[in-house]
Amino acid sequence: MKIALFGIAEIKPGKRNLKDPRLDQAHELVEAQKKVNAQVDVLGEEELPEADAILVTPESKADLILKDLEFVETRLGREPQPAERAALEKIKSALENERFVFNSGLEPQEFQAVAAHSFFTNKPMIIAVPGELHDADALLLRAFREAGYICFLTVGGKENRAWPIRRGTTAWEAAGTIHSDIQKGFIRAEIISFDDFVAAGGETLAKRAGRLRLELKSYVVQDYDLVNFRFNK
Repeated sequence: MKIALFGIAEIKPGKRNLKDPRLDQAHELVEAQKKVNAQVDVLGEEELPEADAILVTPESKADLILKDLEFVETRLGREPQPAERAALEKIKSALENERFVFNSGLEPQEFQAVAAHSFFTNKPMIIAVPGELHDADALLLRAFREAGYICFLTVGGKENRAWPIRRGTTAWEAAGTIHSDIQKGFIRAEIISFDDFVAAGGETLAKRAGRLRLELKSYVVQDYDLVNFRFNK
């Protein structure tokens, strides 16, 4: 997952660990050789088009809205086709009301009419208030969540690890984030919700308490589910 910074000098680009305290809890409850945080790639301003989400300040948010608004006004001045014009007018209204293209309310067919254009604000935009800039770890974790991402856990043995996925990912899709062979040979997923895991005092105790569920490919993975994939090798 890639988060671009715009107007934020306090955080340096590069790979960053997502320091979620729930992984620390899991590491205390299940013995493993090491703990592996989920990671995000933090990008600079020159890499905005590659980002999955953009982290801005209130001031830099206005700059990005202005960039998109200038483009829309220029495009409208070039007599676009009716479908494109209607979509651009709707985007223009949203931008003038300080909303982003991402949440401008366009229908899928309207987005299709402007699909050839690259808007700066056509992706999740997370606004950092000044006080948050002193705690980059907490801010990046919030940006990760608000951009529509979660993690699932695998625990025990070599590592307790958080795996980042998009919200709405199925068990079959999540299996592929670990290894394509697990996805290919998927049989079922053994799931323990994080709350049940903590309440029971660990994975083994949660199983004894009957908190383990067997789920099939279509199961939608929930935030910080403990997952063990069964698959044909």
